[in-house]
Amino acid sequence: MSSAEDNYRRAYGNRIGFGARPALLLIDFVEAYFDPSCALYADIQPALDSALRVRESARAAGVPVVYTNVVYHASLIDGGRFAQKALPLEVFTAGGPMGAWPDGLVPGDDELVVSKQYPSAFFGTSLASTLTAAGIDSLIITGLTTSGCVRATCVDACSHGFIPIVVADACGDRHTDPHDANLFDMNAKYGDVVSESEALAYLSGLPS
Repeated sequence: MSSAEDNYRRAYGNRIGFGARPALLLIDFVEAYFDPSCALYADIQPALDSALRVRESARAAGVPVVYTNVVYHASLIDGGRFAQKALPLEVFTAGGPMGAWPDGLVPGDDELVVSKQYPSAFFGTSLASTLTAAGIDSLIITGLTTSGCVRATCVDACSHGFIPIVVADACGDRHTDPHDANLFDMNAKYGDVVSESEALAYLSGLPS
Protein backbone atom coordinates (compact mmCIF):
# COMPACT_ATOMS: atom_id res chain seq x y z
CA MET A 1 0.00 0.00 0.00
CA SER A 2 1.32 3.46 -0.87
CA SER A 3 2.03 6.04 1.81
CA ALA A 4 -0.36 8.91 2.44
CA GLU A 5 2.16 11.27 0.84
CA ASP A 6 2.41 9.14 -2.31
CA ASN A 7 -1.36 8.66 -2.46
CA TYR A 8 -2.11 12.37 -2.15
CA ARG A 9 0.68 13.40 -4.51
CA ARG A 10 -1.21 11.77 -7.38
CA ALA A 11 -4.07 14.26 -7.00
CA TYR A 12 -2.70 17.13 -4.96
CA GLY A 13 0.62 18.73 -4.10
CA ASN A 14 0.22 22.00 -6.00
CA ARG A 15 1.33 25.19 -4.23
CA ILE A 16 -0.32 28.56 -4.78
CA GLY A 17 2.47 30.66 -3.33
CA PHE A 18 2.36 33.84 -1.29
CA GLY A 19 0.19 36.73 -2.36
CA ALA A 20 1.08 40.37 -2.98
CA ARG A 21 -1.14 42.04 -0.34
CA PRO A 22 -1.29 39.87 2.80
CA ALA A 23 -2.90 40.27 6.19
CA LEU A 24 -1.89 38.32 9.29
CA LEU A 25 -4.57 36.54 11.32
CA LEU A 26 -4.09 35.32 14.90
CA ILE A 27 -6.98 33.00 15.74
CA ASP A 28 -8.25 32.61 19.31
CA PHE A 29 -5.00 32.98 21.21
CA VAL A 30 -6.85 33.41 24.51
CA GLU A 31 -6.21 32.45 28.10
CA ALA A 32 -8.44 29.34 28.04
CA TYR A 33 -5.81 27.43 26.06
CA PHE A 34 -2.96 28.45 28.38
CA ASP A 35 -4.54 28.01 31.84
CA PRO A 36 -4.10 24.41 33.11
CA SER A 37 -7.26 24.74 35.21
CA CYS A 38 -9.40 25.19 32.08
CA ALA A 39 -10.88 22.24 30.18
CA LEU A 40 -9.65 23.82 26.94
CA TYR A 41 -6.01 23.91 28.09
CA ALA A 42 -3.83 22.69 25.22
CA ASP A 43 -0.19 23.20 26.31
CA ILE A 44 0.69 25.10 23.14
CA GLN A 45 2.97 27.94 24.28
CA PRO A 46 5.38 27.32 21.36
CA ALA A 47 2.59 28.15 18.90
CA LEU A 48 2.01 31.52 20.55
CA ASP A 49 5.73 32.24 20.67
CA SER A 50 5.95 31.54 16.94
CA ALA A 51 2.88 33.67 16.18
CA LEU A 52 4.38 36.59 18.09
CA ARG A 53 7.56 36.38 16.02
CA VAL A 54 5.48 36.35 12.84
CA ARG A 55 3.48 39.31 14.16
CA GLU A 56 6.67 41.27 14.82
CA SER A 57 7.78 40.73 11.24
CA ALA A 58 4.32 41.57 9.88
CA ARG A 59 4.22 44.81 11.83
CA ALA A 60 7.68 45.76 10.56
CA ALA A 61 6.46 45.16 6.99
CA GLY A 62 3.29 47.22 7.49
CA VAL A 63 1.06 44.16 7.05
CA PRO A 64 -2.40 44.47 8.66
CA VAL A 65 -2.81 42.31 11.78
CA VAL A 66 -6.20 40.87 12.79
CA TYR A 67 -7.10 38.86 15.90
CA THR A 68 -10.10 36.72 16.69
CA ASN A 69 -11.67 35.70 19.95
CA VAL A 70 -14.88 33.93 20.89
CA VAL A 71 -17.48 35.90 22.84
CA TYR A 72 -20.93 34.66 23.90
CA HIS A 73 -23.95 36.11 25.58
CA ALA A 74 -24.31 34.87 29.17
CA SER A 75 -27.18 32.62 28.07
CA LEU A 76 -25.04 31.06 25.26
CA ILE A 77 -28.03 31.53 22.96
CA ASP A 78 -25.70 32.87 20.25
CA GLY A 79 -23.53 29.77 20.49
CA GLY A 80 -26.16 27.61 18.84
CA ARG A 81 -25.29 23.98 18.10
CA PHE A 82 -21.56 24.68 18.45
CA ALA A 83 -21.88 25.60 22.13
CA GLN A 84 -24.41 22.81 22.59
CA LYS A 85 -21.90 20.26 21.29
CA ALA A 86 -18.64 21.69 22.67
CA LEU A 87 -19.57 22.32 26.30
CA PRO A 88 -16.27 23.94 27.40
CA LEU A 89 -17.14 26.92 25.18
CA GLU A 90 -19.18 28.22 28.10
CA VAL A 91 -15.96 29.79 29.41
CA PHE A 92 -16.19 32.34 26.61
CA THR A 93 -19.18 34.25 27.94
CA ALA A 94 -18.53 37.99 27.72
CA GLY A 95 -16.17 39.33 30.37
CA GLY A 96 -14.92 35.94 31.55
CA PRO A 97 -11.21 35.55 32.39
CA MET A 98 -10.67 32.67 29.95
CA GLY A 99 -11.40 34.94 27.02
CA ALA A 100 -8.63 37.37 27.95
CA TRP A 101 -5.43 37.68 25.94
CA PRO A 102 -2.54 35.62 27.34
CA ASP A 103 0.75 37.13 28.51
CA GLY A 104 2.67 38.65 25.63
CA LEU A 105 -0.30 39.13 23.32
CA VAL A 106 -1.79 42.61 23.36
CA PRO A 107 -3.41 43.87 20.15
CA GLY A 108 -2.21 47.25 18.98
CA ASP A 109 -4.61 50.17 18.98
CA ASP A 110 -4.62 50.12 15.16
CA GLU A 111 -5.17 46.35 14.92
CA LEU A 112 -8.58 44.78 14.42
CA VAL A 113 -10.22 42.27 16.80
CA VAL A 114 -13.00 40.17 15.29
CA SER A 115 -15.26 38.48 17.84
CA LYS A 116 -16.96 35.34 16.61
CA GLN A 117 -19.29 32.62 17.85
CA TYR A 118 -18.44 29.78 15.47
CA PRO A 119 -15.22 28.09 14.29
CA SER A 120 -14.48 30.12 11.16
CA ALA A 121 -13.27 33.70 11.48
CA PHE A 122 -15.44 34.45 8.45
CA PHE A 123 -18.76 32.95 9.52
CA GLY A 124 -21.16 35.63 10.73
CA THR A 125 -18.47 38.34 10.78
CA SER A 126 -17.41 41.21 8.52
CA LEU A 127 -13.89 39.82 8.01
CA ALA A 128 -14.27 39.02 4.29
CA SER A 129 -15.67 42.47 3.52
CA THR A 130 -12.97 44.15 5.58
CA LEU A 131 -10.15 42.32 3.81
CA THR A 132 -11.66 42.87 0.38
CA ALA A 133 -12.11 46.60 0.99
CA ALA A 134 -8.47 46.83 2.08
CA GLY A 135 -7.28 45.13 -1.11
CA ILE A 136 -6.00 42.04 0.69
CA ASP A 137 -5.39 38.99 -1.50
CA SER A 138 -3.92 36.53 0.99
CA LEU A 139 -4.21 35.59 4.64
CA ILE A 140 -1.31 34.37 6.77
CA ILE A 141 -3.03 32.18 9.33
CA THR A 142 -1.83 31.36 12.85
CA GLY A 143 -3.80 30.24 15.87
CA LEU A 144 -5.79 27.67 17.80
CA THR A 145 -6.79 25.03 17.32
CA THR A 146 -5.40 23.54 14.13
CA SER A 147 -8.20 21.00 13.69
CA GLY A 148 -10.94 23.44 14.66
CA CYS A 149 -10.97 27.17 14.09
CA VAL A 150 -7.75 27.26 12.06
CA ARG A 151 -9.01 24.65 9.62
CA ALA A 152 -12.48 26.22 9.36
CA THR A 153 -10.93 29.62 8.68
CA CYS A 154 -8.51 28.21 6.11
CA VAL A 155 -11.35 26.58 4.16
CA ASP A 156 -13.46 29.74 4.28
CA ALA A 157 -10.50 31.92 3.29
CA CYS A 158 -10.10 29.75 0.19
CA SER A 159 -13.86 29.89 -0.45
CA HIS A 160 -13.86 33.70 -0.24
CA GLY A 161 -11.01 33.98 -2.74
CA PHE A 162 -8.10 34.70 -0.39
CA ILE A 163 -4.88 32.68 -0.58
CA PRO A 164 -4.58 30.80 2.74
CA ILE A 165 -1.02 30.56 4.07
CA VAL A 166 -1.02 28.47 7.26
CA VAL A 167 2.07 28.82 9.46
CA ALA A 168 2.50 25.34 10.92
CA ASP A 169 4.76 26.36 13.82
CA ALA A 170 2.33 29.10 14.84
CA CYS A 171 -0.69 26.78 15.11
CA GLY A 172 -1.47 24.41 17.97
CA ASP A 173 -3.87 21.69 19.03
CA ARG A 174 -4.63 19.43 21.97
CA HIS A 175 -2.70 16.53 20.43
CA THR A 176 -0.15 16.11 17.66
CA ASP A 177 -2.32 13.65 15.69
CA PRO A 178 -5.18 16.05 14.78
CA HIS A 179 -2.64 18.85 14.42
CA ASP A 180 -0.53 16.98 11.89
CA ALA A 181 -3.48 15.43 10.05
CA ASN A 182 -5.20 18.76 9.52
CA LEU A 183 -2.03 20.54 8.42
CA PHE A 184 -1.53 17.74 5.90
CA ASP A 185 -5.07 18.03 4.55
CA MET A 186 -5.15 21.83 4.42
CA ASN A 187 -1.87 21.81 2.52
CA ALA A 188 -3.27 19.26 0.08
CA LYS A 189 -6.57 20.94 -0.74
CA TYR A 190 -7.08 24.49 0.47
CA GLY A 191 -3.90 26.51 0.91
CA ASP A 192 -0.18 26.35 1.49
CA VAL A 193 1.22 25.22 4.84
CA VAL A 194 4.58 26.84 5.52
CA SER A 195 7.13 26.94 8.31
CA GLU A 196 7.74 29.98 10.48
CA SER A 197 11.05 30.57 8.72
CA GLU A 198 9.32 30.64 5.32
CA ALA A 199 6.75 33.12 6.59
CA LEU A 200 9.41 35.37 8.11
CA ALA A 201 11.50 35.31 4.94
CA TYR A 202 8.45 36.30 2.87
CA LEU A 203 7.45 39.11 5.21
CA SER A 204 10.98 40.49 5.43
CA GLY A 205 11.10 40.68 1.64
CA LEU A 206 7.94 42.74 1.23
CA PRO A 207 8.37 46.36 0.14
CA SER A 208 7.97 48.66 3.13
